[in-house]
Amino acid sequence: MKETTGDEKIKEAVREAYGGIARRFVEEPTQTSCCGPTQTTSCCGPSEATVEIAGAAAKLYSTGELSDLPDTVTDITLGCGNPTAIAELQPGEVVLDLGSGGGIDCFLAAKKVGPEGRVIGLDMTPDMIKLARRNAKKVGAKNVEFRYGEMEDMPLPDESVDVIISNCVINLSPDKDAVFSEAYRVLRPGGRMTVSDIVFHGELPQAIRGKLDAWAGCIAGALQESDYLSKIHAAGFEEVEVLSRDFLKASEDNVQVLSDDGEKMREAVEREDVESLLAKVGLSVQDLDQKVASIDVQARKPM
Repeated sequence: MKETTGDEKIKEAVREAYGGIARRFVEEPTQTSCCGPTQTTSCCGPSEATVEIAGAAAKLYSTGELSDLPDTVTDITLGCGNPTAIAELQPGEVVLDLGSGGGIDCFLAAKKVGPEGRVIGLDMTPDMIKLARRNAKKVGAKNVEFRYGEMEDMPLPDESVDVIISNCVINLSPDKDAVFSEAYRVLRPGGRMTVSDIVFHGELPQAIRGKLDAWAGCIAGALQESDYLSKIHAAGFEEVEVLSRDFLKASEDNVQVLSDDGEKMREAVEREDVESLLAKVGLSVQDLDQKVASIDVQARKPM
């Protein structure tokens, strides 16, 4: 069935936003963006907000995981979690990373599955694919490949992968039912899906829903957590479990991520970055207080 014009516009907005980020790394050093050569972008608001991505990577990954990766990998960390840390990857497994970006999760997964395993990174942004392939050569990851394609129509055979991971990407899709259906199709019986993503608790302000730049920033595309999990179940998955849930908390000084028990886990992004995005739609950080959460979800395809 042909996609709606609205869906195509959303995909194009996402592709352009993240393609622009990738081009800052693949173009010649003298060719800088309007944001300047040292400014990069976080998952939450690539069209406006600028933060130090290396700092974001340090909050999501351990020093050991980052130590042997080049800046063109660590400086383009756009996720909201670390799915390879909870995926329990085993030597010899075939792993598919949806929305692989610069390749950081693929390279970490490649170490865990070893030379007898294989990792496939899927991304719909040509510039990201170009950057990731360049990074693979730098890292020397011979068991990693990057493919151009959309997660709503994955260019992979049925039952061809053991594990699917994704890091703050499925929320960008305007057709999440298709994504989970495709994930189910390409997984082998007994295979598992482990994803980090952004969800909502309570109502998302309608002002954000219609903004394409907010879609590219992971906010407008987020579902209610219950709806997100229901779509995974509807695709046929079993053992659907939320492994962790970190809430965005607005305070006087900054925006923090809190776990279920209220313990501070990490700063999400600088307060001014969030305010910049929300101000465009006439909202404040308090409008999202305790409504946005980063979750880690695991599900399994029946045998």
